Amino acid sequence: QVRLVESGGGLVQPGGSLKLSCTRTGSIFSGYTMGWYRQAPDEARDEKSRDLVATISGAGMTKYADPVKGRFTISRDNADRDTVYLQMNNLTPDDTAVYYCYSGNFWGRGTLVTVSS
Repeated sequence: QVRLVESGGGLVQPGGSLKLSCTRTGSIFSGYTMGWYRQAPDEARDEKSRDLVATISGAGMTKYADPVKGRFTISRDNADRDTVYLQMNNLTPDDTAVYYCYSGNFWGRGTLVTVSS
């Protein structure tokens, strides 16, 4: 069974940085497109309504939402193509959210990022 496991969330001050990671397990093949979505902690939205943050294809092509361009970087682990990272720099309170890893119709459980002084 496919599972996506996120880690790396936490509390950070405005202007700070965090790095999230997500590992996909249970797949026969590797190199699937993987991405990060987010949702405010107090919002009740279904999975399809979450906001795109960034995606990376198996070939390494990346896509970013406008609010994070220039601040966030998505990358894939060189040794393990089923692990992706989201480096988040210059964080603002607007980035506070639960960040979910997504790949091939599967979602992780999410990791909370709180940006506050």
